[in-house]
Amino acid sequence: MTAANPADLTQSRGTWKRSGWAMAAAAAVVALAGCEDKNTFVAPPPPKVDVATPVQRPITRYVEATGNTAPIKSVDLVARVQGFLQTIDYTDGTFVKQGTQLFTIEPETYKLKLDQAQAAETGAQASLRQAEADFKRQSDLVQRQAVSQATLDTSTSTRDNAQANLQQAQANTKLAEVNYGYTKVTAPFDGIVSAHMISIGELVGVSSPTQLATIVAMDPIYVNFTVNEQDVLRIRAEAARRGLTAADLKQFPIEIGLQTETGYPHEGKLDYVAPTLNSSTGTLAVRGLVPNDKRVLLPGYFVRVRVPFTQEKDALLVPDTALGSDQGGRYLLVANKDNVVEQRKVQTGPVDNGLRVIESGLTPGDRVVISGLLRVIPGQKIDPQQTKIEQPQASSK
Repeated sequence: MTAANPADLTQSRGTWKRSGWAMAAAAAVVALAGCEDKNTFVAPPPPKVDVATPVQRPITRYVEATGNTAPIKSVDLVARVQGFLQTIDYTDGTFVKQGTQLFTIEPETYKLKLDQAQAAETGAQASLRQAEADFKRQSDLVQRQAVSQATLDTSTSTRDNAQANLQQAQANTKLAEVNYGYTKVTAPFDGIVSAHMISIGELVGVSSPTQLATIVAMDPIYVNFTVNEQDVLRIRAEAARRGLTAADLKQFPIEIGLQTETGYPHEGKLDYVAPTLNSSTGTLAVRGLVPNDKRVLLPGYFVRVRVPFTQEKDALLVPDTALGSDQGGRYLLVANKDNVVEQRKVQTGPVDNGLRVIESGLTPGDRVVISGLLRVIPGQKIDPQQTKIEQPQASSK
């Protein structure tokens, strides 16, 4: 038996190896061909998205603005007579009632002048009584032709002079009383008095009235704000529809809230509406009057203001989170009858009790996408999950 050639064995092994690779490749091609027949593309199911019809309920329309508070009375207390400040009769920054004595300015000199004027008035009264008695006597004597008419004329002149002197004396007495009263500076109305500006012993009222302090009335308090021209037109149109006069507008309630307060806890009435608009700003000046018995509102505060002017029975409201915006404005995503998403342009109004009022572009039966907005696009089919819009708790005033 002839032995095998090593070169032939090597060549035979290579041939088997290449043949095995070819068979494996062919088997893979067959397998892939089988897979292509079975793995066809299946579209994913429509995304589940929460939808809800808009809330429909009555709302109150408000004009909202930012204003500032101001005192209804603020007066500088001044020294109207000259003298040394004798006493300060109040504590700085305290509340005082009308008529409370606050300062005393050296009253002795003015009391003496009053006594002097009263004495002069008493003397003038005595002179007038004597002149009237003499006039009566001379009148009787003239009737009996006991004295000449010239004597009666002299007596008449004396009586008239005595009457004029009495009137002058009475005026001097009143003037002395007024000046004496000025030595006691009292509160002209209920209010809080500022820190005193003059110390005891200083000379006041020398060349002009000297300011001693300031008193500010705190209850009630003014709230000044402005209304833009568009709101003015809306209010006037509503007033005309309801037959309201300018006097009726002043009875509109006004609601106030501080920057740190929730809602509008302070209520008052409109007090003044300017007769013309400011042409440079296009706004109308308005003022409210708000009770402030607890003195929570201080003059100079910035406050949030709203004035209710009309009520709407069937407003449509949605959560702010359901609204989107683009260059065309605000919009909502709405599921149509075929459960396809549509983009609906809307006009938005104010927020009422946590929900946004939709002025136009929406109907009561529309199904609005209220969650999952980032998972859907207009024209996409969805699996709508019907739900209800939760209304927040009513906000406190």
